[in-house]
Amino acid sequence: MCVTAACLTERPRPSPPTLALSLNKTTVKSRSTPAPDTLVVTVRAEDEDGIDSVWVQLAQEAPVGADGLLDPVLEGPFRVIVPPGLGTGTMLRVKVQARDVVGFRSERDTSVTVGP
Repeated sequence: MCVTAACLTERPRPSPPTLALSLNKTTVKSRSTPAPDTLVVTVRAEDEDGIDSVWVQLAQEAPVGADGLLDPVLEGPFRVIVPPGLGTGTMLRVKVQARDVVGFRSERDTSVTVGP
């Protein structure tokens, strides 16, 4: 006698959040006066289990985060300050991370360049 167990239907597998980002500019200024330059990173994180949190980090600066409040979608702008004193042509990494309520993480990155 042979016993076989199988699922009759496919179950969705847990997966990390989907993550999209856009920048308001690709060239930034590294200055302290009159005021530091600001980069706006618009983020959309989506996960059917719910978004726990999202972070945006520019270069080695402290990350800016938002609580997802367990909603399936978190979308909005994050404003990060461009550090002063960087030379023209310096590339700065922009890193975006999202975590869902299960603990899965997604990460996307891009870069901006310091201009004159």
